Amino acid sequence: MASFNIEKRAKADGSFSYRCTVRVKDNGVMIHRESKTFSKKEVARQWGLNLTSKIEQDGALKKLKAVPLGALLNLYFNDHDLWANTGRTKRYVIKMLIDCDIAKVLSSNLKTSDLITHCKNRRDAGTGPATIYHDIAYLRSVMKKAGPVFNIDANYKIFEDAVPVLIEMGLVGKSQKRTRRPTENELERLKKGLTERMNYRANGEVRIPYLDILEFSILTCMRIGEVCALRWDDLNRDHKTILVRDRKDPRKKEGNHMIVPLLAGSFDIVMRQPKTTDLIFPFKSRSVTAGFQRVRNELGIEDLRYHDLRREGASRLFEKGYSIEEVAQVTGHRNLNILWQVYTQLFPHKLHDKFLSD
Repeated sequence: MASFNIEKRAKADGSFSYRCTVRVKDNGVMIHRESKTFSKKEVARQWGLNLTSKIEQDGALKKLKAVPLGALLNLYFNDHDLWANTGRTKRYVIKMLIDCDIAKVLSSNLKTSDLITHCKNRRDAGTGPATIYHDIAYLRSVMKKAGPVFNIDANYKIFEDAVPVLIEMGLVGKSQKRTRRPTENELERLKKGLTERMNYRANGEVRIPYLDILEFSILTCMRIGEVCALRWDDLNRDHKTILVRDRKDPRKKEGNHMIVPLLAGSFDIVMRQPKTTDLIFPFKSRSVTAGFQRVRNELGIEDLRYHDLRREGASRLFEKGYSIEEVAQVTGHRNLNILWQVYTQLFPHKLHDKFLSD
C-alpha cells in the first residue's frame, strides 16, 4: 500500500519548503521510502499523488526484493565491474561493514537510528568522525546501486535525513587539516637509514634507490604511485619536463595527463637512473613505502607518512617565492584553495632566509 505525507519546513530566509514523502508498506512492513522537496505545497502534493498512483498501477516496487545489508555488500564486493575505478580505502571499508551489526539490517528497512547506532559503536571503538564518515558515504554508494544493478530494494534516501543528524551529533565529520612536515634532522636520519637499507639486501632482492626516490618525491611533489609510473618515453630532455599520466583528480578518474617541470635536481635524478625498462623507477610503490616505513619506525620518527613529502615539496616551493599558480603546475592541483589549505605548511623561521635574499 502506497501513501504520502507533506511536511512544511521553515527556511533561513523566512520562506517555506514542502517535503513530500512517499511510503510503501507490505503487510505492515516498510519496503520503500522516497522523498522530494518543493517550494510549493500543491506541487509537492501532485508529485505524491502521481508517484503513489504509478506504484499502485504498475506494481514497480513488487519486482524488487529486500536483503540484509551484508548480503548486498557481498554482492557489490564480488562484482568486479563495480570495482574497476574504486580505491583501496573503499574496498577496505566495505569489507569491514560486512562484519558489523548494521549488516544484519534489511536493505529496505534501514533507519536513521540504525546509522546512529553503527556510528556510536565505531566511535566507542576509538574511530574518529572523519573515518566514520567513510562508512556512511560508501554504504550510501552501494545502496544507490542496489536497485539498478541487483534488483534489490534499498532505502538509500534515508541518508538525506540521517547525515545532518550524524554531523550535529558529532559522530561524523571532516578530517582535520594535516600539517606534518619532516624536520631537517629527521630527513638526515631517514637518508642515513635508507642508505643502510640499500647497502643490505638479501639474495635476489631488487635494490631500490630509496634516496633518489625520496629526494625526487620532495622536489616534484609527486605521489609515490605517480613516481613509480613515470615512463622514459614521456620525458622531454630539452624542456626538462615529464608527462604524468592519469594524475589524481576527484572529477576525472582517467585521462588526466599533465606536463610537469622537473625542477632543481629532479631532472639529474632521472638521468642517472639505469634505463632497464620502459619505467624510470620500475618498482612497486608499496615496496617503496614499506621500506620507508620500516626505516622510519626503526628510527622512532612518529606520525610521518610518505605522502607528507608531497606537502614538504609544495611548502618548499612557496618558501622559495613561487606563486600559487606556479606551484599548482608542479603539484597538479586544479583547486588552488585545496593546495593552499592542505598542502602548505610554512616554517616561520624560513621567512628570514627570504628576507636576506632580497
